[in-house]
Amino acid sequence: MAARALLRLVRGDDLDAAIEAGLARFTPCAALSNDENAELAAARDRLLVAWAARERYLARVARLARRAAARKAARAAPPATGAPSADLPAASSTTTGAGTLPASPPALPAAAAAALARARARMAGKP
Repeated sequence: MAARALLRLVRGDDLDAAIEAGLARFTPCAALSNDENAELAAARDRLLVAWAARERYLARVARLARRAAARKAARAAPPATGAPSADLPAASSTTTGAGTLPASPPALPAAAAAALARARARMAGKP
């Protein structure tokens, strides 16, 4: 489309038609004055900035949705306790005086757990 027609579309605030006519690919041309070239270049630059902002927004929405899904999955209720889970082997359960509990990752570091076990053993030996 001719540069003058593109300029008419921009001045007429018909940006949808200007975009379809190639506003994003506009390069200054000799058929237009410096002011007209500057006007079209400014409109093109505003359009490109708006498109980039929209892309950032869509990327942010997708990122927040992924984070929300990860949080939801992490907060999912653990399986009911009392009976060993079907996906846990029976050997992974530990028996205490209260019954059978499924194995879970240690809550304490190994050194702290060992110190606690020694303290409990000492206390069990005292009357």
